[in-house]
Amino acid sequence: MLSDLIEQLRVREKAGLKRRRQTLDGPQTPYLTIADEQYLAFCSNDYLGLANHPELIKSACEGAQYYGVGAGASHLISGHSLAHEELEQALAYFVGLPNALLFSAGYMANIGIVMAFVGRGDAIFADKLNHASLNDAAQLTRAKLVRFPHLDMTILEQRLSSSKARRKLVITDSVFSMDGDIAPIKQLLTLCEKYNAMLLLDDAHGFGVLGKCGQGCLFDDNEEGLYSPNLIYMATLGKAAGVFGAFVAAQPEVIETLMQTARSYIYTTAAPALLAHTLLTSLKLIEQDHWRREKLMQHIVQLNEGLQSHWELMSSRTPIQPLLIGESIDAVRVSDALRTAGILVPAIRPPTVPQGTARLRISLSAAHHSDDIERLIDALLMMRKKSLL
Repeated sequence: MLSDLIEQLRVREKAGLKRRRQTLDGPQTPYLTIADEQYLAFCSNDYLGLANHPELIKSACEGAQYYGVGAGASHLISGHSLAHEELEQALAYFVGLPNALLFSAGYMANIGIVMAFVGRGDAIFADKLNHASLNDAAQLTRAKLVRFPHLDMTILEQRLSSSKARRKLVITDSVFSMDGDIAPIKQLLTLCEKYNAMLLLDDAHGFGVLGKCGQGCLFDDNEEGLYSPNLIYMATLGKAAGVFGAFVAAQPEVIETLMQTARSYIYTTAAPALLAHTLLTSLKLIEQDHWRREKLMQHIVQLNEGLQSHWELMSSRTPIQPLLIGESIDAVRVSDALRTAGILVPAIRPPTVPQGTARLRISLSAAHHSDDIERLIDALLMMRKKSLL
């Protein structure tokens, strides 16, 4: 077995697919220190610049002093604190849904939801570019997996209408993490209501960013928000919210079912209460600090205007700005050249993205300055002038 593993790793490295960790010395900011070198970073999901916010740090310290460090038990034993309860209520109200339930991570939330609601005799309808957590969740059930082309509502309707499954569950990202495009939420809800299906929305990259006050994809271009009893909404709290964890919001019966049957909720220790206490502060900042989302939009415009006609940026109005390269080796070469120039932008390669679509995933943050964006633009234009590709 060890010989096989060595050969697999060798092949992976030769194909430009081997991943390596970077050890940061200091907090998550646009300027990272790695091995005593400072880099300008465009590789974080800290979209609103809250991960190192002084008010969140203060809240974390207060939470630790009051609740201690560890939760000590699962939520259903003795690990569910007042901070957890208050955060669940605040999150449900914020996204306009009746009830919410905290999970330790988005991956665990997606697996818990899908496995709780479908099984043998049921069907899952999944966008082909869904996040790995949704794909893995679908594979773990005994339900029939029906995939549809990316954002193709016509094909999805055809497959929903022809299905004789006992239960139907449509699962999709709201903001796709490697492309930055946004699912047509209203159309998805309409189809699910028409064909008596539930819709699971993974809003990991929309929560905090989309909507006037950052309530996420349900409020994107819709101040009143979208609502349906067929909706199961999941969002993570370690990206735009700047802390850690995830939550699910839905009808009371859905949340109660998850509490009773979701294995990734029942059989794990609750996240530390100090994090829930901190997230209550984060939620206030997300709602109040409109300037953070406005600044993100300015960065997106600046980047697109600076690179247009020189590099191929995929269409996205989110902080995820993918720069399409093509081959994995080339994507790694450009990423390495940027690193030499003191700029971190990760190369995303198969199997994370389809073959032939390797890219640089530029992640923008409200913590970036206009000069940071200009520095990245200048570096990429210089590489194009030197015909790096």
